[in-house]
Amino acid sequence: MTIVAQIFFGSIVLGICSIIHIALLVLAIILFRAMSVTHVAKAPGLWQSLKLITVGFSFVLLAHTIQVWLWAASFMLLGTFSNFSDAIYFSIVTYTTVGYGDVTVGGGFRVYGAMAAVTGLLNFGLSTAFLVGLFERLSRGRLPPTAPPADR
Repeated sequence: MTIVAQIFFGSIVLGICSIIHIALLVLAIILFRAMSVTHVAKAPGLWQSLKLITVGFSFVLLAHTIQVWLWAASFMLLGTFSNFSDAIYFSIVTYTTVGYGDVTVGGGFRVYGAMAAVTGLLNFGLSTAFLVGLFERLSRGRLPPTAPPADR
């Protein structure tokens, strides 16, 4: 595959992964807001905070897991690997930028493989910001965020 094609198709998968990631984080925020309306009348206590952090972390974990599987599936569809276990392993070590180097792709897919690492870097940044914001709001007793009152 040419470098231009690798960048093009890699960008498409990166975009899909980022949309999935953002959608799951927004869904978590919507869930937090729903929880605040029904469960929290004051600053969240220990168990409420733990529940909120667990929910937030679970959404982050799900988002990253889906993306690793999506990259592995794309490697299989392009014929980069002959078995799925190598594709998933390569996806994990590349997406997380661990890059052990024991499983690699051929020259025609090196840039495409690197796009998986770019996806991981970008979306781990989103996850970090999301979780830091969650902890910051909890530490100030401002979580979960509530929707502004409706105008009458």
